[in-house]
Amino acid sequence: MSTKQAISNTNEYIMNTYGRYPIAMVRGKGSWVWDADGKKYLDFVTGIAVNNLGHCHPKITKAIREQSKQLVQPCNLFHIEQQGEFAKMLVENSFADKVFFCNSGAEANEGAIKLARAWGYNNGGKYKIVHAKDSFHGRTMGALSATSKNYQNSFKPLVPGFKPITYGRIEALEKALEDEKVCAVILEPIQGENGVVLPPDNYLKKVRALCTKKKVLLILDEIQVGMGRTGKLFAYENYGIKPDIMTLSKALGGGIPCGAFLAANKVAKHLSPGMHGTTLGGNPLAMSSGKAVLDTIMEEGLLDGATDSGQYFLENLQKILEENKKHIKEARGKGLIIGIEFKDKEFAKAVVNKCIEKGLLTILTAQKVMRILPPLNVKQKEIDQALKITAEALKEVKDA
Repeated sequence: MSTKQAISNTNEYIMNTYGRYPIAMVRGKGSWVWDADGKKYLDFVTGIAVNNLGHCHPKITKAIREQSKQLVQPCNLFHIEQQGEFAKMLVENSFADKVFFCNSGAEANEGAIKLARAWGYNNGGKYKIVHAKDSFHGRTMGALSATSKNYQNSFKPLVPGFKPITYGRIEALEKALEDEKVCAVILEPIQGENGVVLPPDNYLKKVRALCTKKKVLLILDEIQVGMGRTGKLFAYENYGIKPDIMTLSKALGGGIPCGAFLAANKVAKHLSPGMHGTTLGGNPLAMSSGKAVLDTIMEEGLLDGATDSGQYFLENLQKILEENKKHIKEARGKGLIIGIEFKDKEFAKAVVNKCIEKGLLTILTAQKVMRILPPLNVKQKEIDQALKITAEALKEVKDA
């Protein structure tokens, strides 16, 4: 099937919920993908931080292939050995004591919200959730209620009990926590959808201290930045804190739908049989793929690799940006989540489109930030090629 036919089928039969690029991907290997017409692209979208090991990593494809021959979906009324094994791996490498597996990031955040409210119900009837005004936690109704208002149009009334604050301003949080009905604060350690926004120095430490003082839970949404993206297995490790609840998805299952929320025992004990559930979450296929992902990250030194590659990428980006100060505000990031913020959204859109035309896939987010998400095992020569294409795209858009 050609790209033209794939686009035609999408337009005719799929609901119009995405502004899609005119590319139909059919094959991937490592940092590369090919479209239906045979054109090759360097993929620095990676499924929006899903394919942290690149496309079709042999350990992941082997795990999926072997498990698919044995058992795919029994249901959670029975013990699933792969689920217990994967949960143990996550617990041993994090702050948490217990894990609940689901299918997506939105589901993980819905579960975390329910857990926080269950804890709050048993601790004085607290139920309100504080979140950042410019956050992104998902599109289901609970997660959407904790997400930027830009995504909330057409879906009101939202779930009640959510209090928005300005990200990065501890004074705003202090004021919000004067409300004794607040049970939890949910934040992204780094805001991905909002344009790769890093927290101010010591902000998350102050948030942690304030939550502890006010006896409020801290939920960290690591759906985009977890699983090694920042050079640590979990982003909270960069900031010297521990949450009470953490949500994961995207890279967790290596491309197989998989989400999870993790919690300390003192919080997790507030869920009991019948209070929460999932039909497909934690199935053996997703668990086997997830185990292969975590094994590979830890065994192949990809955390250090993400740190080194991210530093190399940012340092060399700065050289390009020095020549484009008229159009670019800054480049920022941690590990291999990087954003280039442009001064003009039309210029930003043109540069991203030009990069795609020249064979580099990136994302435009927050209207004027080019978000770059390479695989953790990206090669230096692939970064060099991305830098070359970016520089060329900038020049061609300026000269147009």
